[in-house]
Amino acid sequence: MILILGGTTEGRVAVRVADEAAATYYYSTKGTLQSIECAHGIRLTGAMNAEEMECFCRDHAIKLLIDAAHPFAQVLHQTIEKVSKCLQIPVIRYERRYPPRDEDLIWCDSYADAIHQMENKGIQRLLALSGVNTLAPLRPYWRSHTTWFRILEREESLSLAEKQGFPQERLVFYREGEDELKLLEQLHPDAILTKESGFSGYFMDKVNAARQFGIPVFVVKRPTLPETFYRVYGEDGLRKQIERLLPEFFPLKSGYTTGACATAAAKAALLALLSRKEQTESQITLPSGEQITLPVAYTEWAGCSATCTVIKESGDDPDVTNHSRIRVTVQLSPEASGCDDTERVIFQAGEGVGTVSLPGLGLKVGGPAINATPRKMIRQELIPLLPSPDSVAIVTVSVPGGEELAKRTFNPKLGIIGGISIIGTSGIVRPFSSDAFIASIRKEASVAKAIGCETLVINSGAKSERYLRSLYASLPPQSFVHYGNFIGETLKIAADLGFKQVILGIMIGKAVKLAEGFLDTHSKKVVMNKGFLQDVAKEAKCEEATVDAINRITLARELWELLTEKDQNRFFPLLLQKCKSYCAPILPDGELTLLLISEEGKVLYQS
Repeated sequence: MILILGGTTEGRVAVRVADEAAATYYYSTKGTLQSIECAHGIRLTGAMNAEEMECFCRDHAIKLLIDAAHPFAQVLHQTIEKVSKCLQIPVIRYERRYPPRDEDLIWCDSYADAIHQMENKGIQRLLALSGVNTLAPLRPYWRSHTTWFRILEREESLSLAEKQGFPQERLVFYREGEDELKLLEQLHPDAILTKESGFSGYFMDKVNAARQFGIPVFVVKRPTLPETFYRVYGEDGLRKQIERLLPEFFPLKSGYTTGACATAAAKAALLALLSRKEQTESQITLPSGEQITLPVAYTEWAGCSATCTVIKESGDDPDVTNHSRIRVTVQLSPEASGCDDTERVIFQAGEGVGTVSLPGLGLKVGGPAINATPRKMIRQELIPLLPSPDSVAIVTVSVPGGEELAKRTFNPKLGIIGGISIIGTSGIVRPFSSDAFIASIRKEASVAKAIGCETLVINSGAKSERYLRSLYASLPPQSFVHYGNFIGETLKIAADLGFKQVILGIMIGKAVKLAEGFLDTHSKKVVMNKGFLQDVAKEAKCEEATVDAINRITLARELWELLTEKDQNRFFPLLLQKCKSYCAPILPDGELTLLLISEEGKVLYQS
């Protein structure tokens, strides 16, 4: 069992990650003000001291603590540390991201230090953006200097300000979306005081406003966390650490893509080449901005190159490349004068990595089958490390045994010969399990129904959800549910729960499969049928040249460019109509709307 200590933005993320397991956990907050839906969690409110938390952990068989509280909740951090040591329970600290400590800011070790520095610099008019809980430690300052405190306009905050004896006329209330610069222009303070609250605490918004206004910023440094806490950043980092420390919590384990492994190996190889030191791990940044650390299995040198190997771990996803060795060799060549970043890293296919033989994949024919996202990830890791502006990194990616593995994939049909592709758009492999995924869909849809949602917006994943959320901004977050590949099962769940309206957002890759009647669109079960698409084009009375050209496409998204505007207006409405003919009968008592979404996130056709 897990106990999450939250109440913050990070607490919401921790709940979202824990809910993926479809297992019971506890989510605790000091107060009752945070509005949050825990699909599988039991909500607790009220602060616990060390003795109370220890008793709770014993009574409820808590095996893992997750500290997702505010960085300045120092008493809570200390309480968690005591309980952890006493009961030998590991602690994961779900940490915020912080910008570097700029030298032009005035850094303070404590509130007492802040008072001392502000008085030494003659600050007479202060705007405190440090929160209502800092009224007490800053009392010696505001009792003798003109000070405004910005707080949340709620009864708890007002009561605390009154209790501290702070003048009500000097309270400024936080307004969502408020322009910080306008507040500074209104009050004309000599300086602002804030806490090192990180990006999610809008730290840089405050700093940038003060810089524009030309006034100094005093910053109270965040407290030091206990060294025994396992620090993680981002949802994937949190999930992986939970999987490691409490393996039984998630029924299926996540993994890393070949692209993420190749990026980690490439960075390690360059560092090994420059330092001549063996690399044991490699920290990289995922497209989401999250940082992860992968172990490096081997480091080798040969002349002016270095090679590092990362063992691919796919978790519980049935990936043919699981446990494969992703080997990357990096060699430097001083030939980059006048080159842009795309030319400063040259990619080559080594043993077991395929070569592109057909157009349509967005890769050069004859080049290595290393997809766009892994290339971008490798560039962003290597270019800052190159020893000079004229350095070029030659990156050779190899996967021993990859040629045999490729025969068990769709690569031959896609025109990739001689090996596997280095792929991945997120860097993370989500485990594929029909039962677990469908159970999660039902839980999410049930939560939406329970809070009164009458409309369910179903979509394949995070990308299409972003588009749909902007389109249906008035709907609560719980209305949006990922169907992944299980379109039919999701519609059955919506029908079982009695949703009056279902909006199904779909992109072209899944639409071409659904139109043929495949309600489960996973690529392990079904691939694009070009013969079927040609039949649809004929039925839509598209130009004969269009029908013939469909046979030459590799990916469904090529249809957007292949079809003329006239043919698009014939083909896509018919394709959507066929999709709807298979979906509508599953939702007999509800209204179903299908939206075909382009790669740029525009709804181009509706049925």
